Amino acid sequence: MKNSYDEMPNGNQESIQKGLGAVRYFSRNMSFGTGSEEERIARLKKEIEATDAVVIGAGAGLSTSAGLTYSGERFERYFFDFARKYGIRDMYSGGFYPFPDEETRWAWWARHIYFNRYIDAPKPVYQELLSLVKDKDYFVVTTNVDHQFQRAGFDKKRLFYTQGDYGLFQSVNSSMQKTYDNEEWVMKAMEAQGFIRDENGLFQVPESGELKMKIPASLIPKCPDDGSDVTMNLRADDSFVEDGGWHRASAAYADFLRRYESLHVLYLELGVGANTPVIVKYPFWQMTLANEKSVYACINYGEAFCPGEIANRSICIDGDIGNVFVKMK
Repeated sequence: MKNSYDEMPNGNQESIQKGLGAVRYFSRNMSFGTGSEEERIARLKKEIEATDAVVIGAGAGLSTSAGLTYSGERFERYFFDFARKYGIRDMYSGGFYPFPDEETRWAWWARHIYFNRYIDAPKPVYQELLSLVKDKDYFVVTTNVDHQFQRAGFDKKRLFYTQGDYGLFQSVNSSMQKTYDNEEWVMKAMEAQGFIRDENGLFQVPESGELKMKIPASLIPKCPDDGSDVTMNLRADDSFVEDGGWHRASAAYADFLRRYESLHVLYLELGVGANTPVIVKYPFWQMTLANEKSVYACINYGEAFCPGEIANRSICIDGDIGNVFVKMK
């Protein structure tokens, strides 16, 4: 049976297919770029100014550069009690911890969602990126689920979050192919744990340092349509709900790529690691190869490289993304 989305172009699927094709085509001869860092940064700045359009592909490294780290000082400040009681060492591993009950598990997730979705990143890296591309026709495809592009002022019609959104729940009932906004629930669950709002309206640990590690059973989130249990709208397996907003964004991405596939376009990859290269990295390589007017740029700390086949039209910058943006001003 067809649903209403079957007639829409699927940018996610189309780009993944391109990426898989790229893997088979490219040799293992990787290039790490030429010229000094200053020369590469100057070249990238000039390229952004000259290009017809910018396709931004963003991974976790962009949010890390913006200060949304999952370990260290942030983790210790907001999850010190979970670390002490359960031995959890960072936010990522905590998401998989087998908590003893639902009240504790959802207390954890309320904090995890709040401090990675409902606050601005500590450093203005996303805002600096917007200042670089705001006068260009741009589109963003990202595996990040923290909503920081929209918080920084990017046009939501130019954003495609392929892997979900911390701000959404979905039902465990697979017949419910919808998502549900969780902001109101998150705020109640934060208050229930004892977090206090500061003068800016942001939740902080109280001066006493006393927090509850459980929420009341009555606050455990349920699907508003059928009362079933809910889970995060994050792509972990085939149960991930691709709702109407997801499909519209995927179609907009496909349309944007098609519009510029033979024009001067910059494929700008930021902080994409080796976990999901088929979503951004490999398709960007393939699309650069297919269009001789295009340029591929990669800014990544420790992982900036490209296939030799497109090295003459690539800019690889090994460094912190935020630092690079500052140098481009």
